[in-house]
Amino acid sequence: MIKIEAIIRPGKLDDVKDALDGIGVKGITVLNVLGAGKQRGRTQYYRGQEYVVNLLDKTKIETVVSDEDAEATIEAIRNAAFTGEIGDGKIFISKVDDAVRIRTGERGGVAV
Repeated sequence: MIKIEAIIRPGKLDDVKDALDGIGVKGITVLNVLGAGKQRGRTQYYRGQEYVVNLLDKTKIETVVSDEDAEATIEAIRNAAFTGEIGDGKIFISKVDDAVRIRTGERGGVAV
């Protein structure tokens, strides 16, 4: 099993959810997060005063898929979240050793 964590622009959430639904990914977790990447924030003006916003609003999506579905899931997220601008986000991939469904006690891929 593979855990995929994607940090994306908040405005791309619906596109990514639709893309994941389209390839059959059922379970996702979505979190609103703050973060800074290479752009290190942006300068804004409020009532004539300049200030720097260091942490930007981002959305984090997490899902666990089978090894066979991992590449399709990664490509679906990448294509749906892509704008070509700085700040599109990142995708992190890690191995999952086991999973347990609390309600039934099922383990492994069947629990996902």
